[in-house]
Amino acid sequence: MVCALGAAVCFGTASVLQAMAARAVEPGTGSGVDTALLLRAARQWRYLLGLALDAAGFVLQIVALKHIPIYTVGAALAASLAVTAVVSAWLLHVRLSGAEWGAVGVVCAGLAMLGLASGEEGSGTGSFGLKLGLLLVAGLVLLVGAVAGGLPDRSRALVLGLAAGTGFGVVEVAVRLIDDISLSSLTNPALYALLLGGGAAFLLLTSALQRGSVTTATAGMVIGETIGPAVVGVVWLGDRTREGLTWLAVLGFAVSVAGALLLTRFGEPPEPDAAPA
Repeated sequence: MVCALGAAVCFGTASVLQAMAARAVEPGTGSGVDTALLLRAARQWRYLLGLALDAAGFVLQIVALKHIPIYTVGAALAASLAVTAVVSAWLLHVRLSGAEWGAVGVVCAGLAMLGLASGEEGSGTGSFGLKLGLLLVAGLVLLVGAVAGGLPDRSRALVLGLAAGTGFGVVEVAVRLIDDISLSSLTNPALYALLLGGGAAFLLLTSALQRGSVTTATAGMVIGETIGPAVVGVVWLGDRTREGLTWLAVLGFAVSVAGALLLTRFGEPPEPDAAPA
């Protein structure tokens, strides 16, 4: 649980830095899968620092996924929006309202309930069909991102956010389906699902941060990266709660995600600097 919360801190801080960088550069192709935009943003120190934090968060996420259920890790990662809100208030001097500070408290309360109710990770290793299906979902994420580039801004932001969240959710599940990184893992579709899903999610999220309602996109991302993986963990991988505390886990999950959704405006980056760094 400590690792999951550490990952949330890394991801939440990184999102502030990456959002600032994405808004401070000229758009690339305008597509939802915009590699030119990603390359331009990557020239800024803020984006690179954000990537370094993402890498650290990913390592912590892997450790967490190997020890606690996916639904707990997913809720903790959604709570990174609470971190983003606090970091925005500290670094960018964004004023949080009383209701928003209350939402941060709600997220913390939900995570505390999950921490008390969570059992150990399930013992299921996932069938070959599940691993292959995960790879298919990762491919669909990339396809949806390409199609979403032509949608009106509001619809574009929602679709890109949901797709990016689904890609991050693919990563969460794939980590559980990979025993170790070795020559034998090269035949595991989950490894390629992890790489494709994570890469597609980064591309789509960068596009969402650059144009349109990023608040809407962030809400979609939270939903995409929490609900699907949680269902997969419980139904196919055997994730369970402590005996008699299923109700507390469900309540904690719902409260955490609801609190995160209340804070989605902090996915909206500040206005870019006059001269990009």
